[in-house]
Amino acid sequence: MGGSRTPSGAGPGGRGAPALPEAELVWRFSRSSGPGGQHVNTSDTRVSVSLDLAATSALTEQERERALARLAGRLRGGVLTVTASDSRSQARNRELARERLAELVRGACAPPPKARRATRPSRAARQRRLDGKHRRSQLKRTRSRRFED
Repeated sequence: MGGSRTPSGAGPGGRGAPALPEAELVWRFSRSSGPGGQHVNTSDTRVSVSLDLAATSALTEQERERALARLAGRLRGGVLTVTASDSRSQARNRELARERLAELVRGACAPPPKARRATRPSRAARQRRLDGKHRRSQLKRTRSRRFED
């Protein structure tokens, strides 16, 4: 199943995000700060999910190299960790953490955009630009004149 694509992340070129295998995700739960009142002191609602980018089977070699280079500042030993504690529900925080992890991996694996090909404005476009500047200049000049009656 490694390397399969999810249709929900289909982007340009018809390629989606790599499907993150459940077996490769490491989940940790802890007490969360934030909303919840007394509930917050007793429930492990904060969720951390980790994925070993250096060893995952979900990425091709090229995607892995790209992801490791782009996420180098966020990795600890080749492992990417995302935390979610937005909700009072552990289940909702699990969903949020998985979505954030998938989005990070998707963005890091994406191929770089095509390089911009420099072009020059046409002669007519340059003339239109200068004409517009001249019209604006004339308008401002008429506003500043003082007419004596």
